[in-house]
Amino acid sequence: MTIIREVIIDLNPWWKEKFKIEFKQRDVYKKIQKFMPLPQIIALTGLRRVGKTTLMLKIVEDYINKGWNPKNIIYFSFDEFRELDLRDIIKEYEEIMEVDFKKGKNLLLLDELQKVPDWENQLKTIYDLYKGKTKILISGSESLFIKRKSKETLAGRVFEFLVEQLSFQEFLIFKDKNYKQISLYKGELSKLFNEFTLIQGFPELVGIHDKDIIKKYIKESIVEKVLYRDIPDLFKVKDIRILESLLNIIIDEPGQLVEISKLANTLKISRQTLSNYLSYLEESYLVKKLYNFSKSRIKVERKLKKYYPSIISTNLMFRDDTFSRSKVFESLIVNQLKAEFFWRDPYKNEVDIILIGKKITPIEIKYGKIDYKSLLTFMRKFDVNEAFIISKVIEEKRVIDKNLISIVPGFKFLLERNSYLLKGSTFGTT
Repeated sequence: MTIIREVIIDLNPWWKEKFKIEFKQRDVYKKIQKFMPLPQIIALTGLRRVGKTTLMLKIVEDYINKGWNPKNIIYFSFDEFRELDLRDIIKEYEEIMEVDFKKGKNLLLLDELQKVPDWENQLKTIYDLYKGKTKILISGSESLFIKRKSKETLAGRVFEFLVEQLSFQEFLIFKDKNYKQISLYKGELSKLFNEFTLIQGFPELVGIHDKDIIKKYIKESIVEKVLYRDIPDLFKVKDIRILESLLNIIIDEPGQLVEISKLANTLKISRQTLSNYLSYLEESYLVKKLYNFSKSRIKVERKLKKYYPSIISTNLMFRDDTFSRSKVFESLIVNQLKAEFFWRDPYKNEVDIILIGKKITPIEIKYGKIDYKSLLTFMRKFDVNEAFIISKVIEEKRVIDKNLISIVPGFKFLLERNSYLLKGSTFGTT
């Protein structure tokens, strides 16, 4: 265990020296802080490279600044050590520090924990054994609760927080930009929005403009690691080629309606296998599923779904044609608004996003030409009198048949979205 001991010491620099981390404010961090005083485990989940580890290290810094003994704070990442038992980490810590873990008041941070076999039962044992004396944080690049046994084992013991790619507002914070009067800085914000689109909300890419670096980072640091390492380990997928083909279909054609039988035949797999593979991609945060809106939950489940990639294809990203740019713009807005519903009727009228809160809010995404037909059809059918069109640059209001349609540039809608919706809407929650 000599190597593990050396790794543990390297991963916990605050044991030997003053520790400070460069940190930019994140919305999810404020939510996590409220739950830190409670005994439950804090679980951070989300796509690779979205900043989960940085959030954990920020909490380390916070605890040290509050007066905690740095030697009572233990961090370990299982990304490269998948066969270790959690007790091994605690045992090594006790030997390094020459202490009894049970007698101390500790902060234990376990990164990429889902890679450890039977992690949920091991975690439950540690939580129950040291409850009241040890605060535990865990993280994973997939939902930690995809397996039913995990939910059952850890019921009542865990609060889960989804860490997502940066919002446009967070991106501006990372860029140290603070434009309180948006109307005064439309040109600057439009340029920054284009930059934000290229880096797709990944914190480490902020300030990077080189297309080759962005392509390589997204491909090798995120997509390939999830596809070839995380999913096979977690779901025991045997034929990665089919899974890769499925992901490429969604990435290259974002927002397409998926008919399970037809797509299964195309990929030459069973309907059940396709459904499983789609689920794996969702649980790994590589794709997002939207339901066709209906006031009947049963109808919602039966209708065709739309799938969007969480990571926009760099092939589309760096093309100059209008179609590719419109697809990139659409995907970005869908992901930024955390959309769950779209709407499409038998006559192929379609609205891109339906937000559900205290009111129903239909939103169309138009990169170029503006039209109102589908939006007005939806508004008449569901008795809605206000809607939005998110555009690239156009800003105006239209009253049609006593219905108000506000056309808003994408960057402005993302920055002022709460002001466009009724107070109390569930818009933007996770």
